[in-house]
Amino acid sequence: MRRFRITYRLILREKELHFHIGVYNPSKDLSFTFNMLLHTYLKVPDVRRCQITGLQGCHFIDKTREGALYQEGREVVTVNEWTDRIYQHTPQEHVITNVVSGRKMRLHKYNFPDTVIWNPWIDRSREMSDFGDDEFPNMLCVEAGNVSSPVILLPGTCYEASQILQIIIEGNVSRKTKRNR
Repeated sequence: MRRFRITYRLILREKELHFHIGVYNPSKDLSFTFNMLLHTYLKVPDVRRCQITGLQGCHFIDKTREGALYQEGREVVTVNEWTDRIYQHTPQEHVITNVVSGRKMRLHKYNFPDTVIWNPWIDRSREMSDFGDDEFPNMLCVEAGNVSSPVILLPGTCYEASQILQIIIEGNVSRKTKRNR
């Protein structure tokens, strides 16, 4: 049996949610590997109206097409069908539009090289016992993680990663800009 220690800390602020995770390998001589993904399910008014930035040019594994590898050409990614993609070597920040009452959300990640975009759409949602048949239009997963290649944790070392979800308030941004002029 491999022993390890994991810590998971959440900080809730008025317009932000911080996730911090640490994995420690106390062994003096054994390394181990693991994958990690933060399953971030976002409630959205209509998934078809959501847009995700920060993925253009990234390669992705499309699990809906037998794991084929593609390169994202779109400036903003939208979801209009069953989607299960592992985007590799993604930037630290994504902006997702039309979430939380139609607002924008910033996802900022540290030490998570991959971003998964997932929605089961109608046929897959019907196959899932813990997912309502009509819930797919109102959810979108934009998940930070280490999926395409595992983390190798050497003896006596620690791996740390974090994610911040932040609601972007458009009115506050423009007021600050006006004051600075």
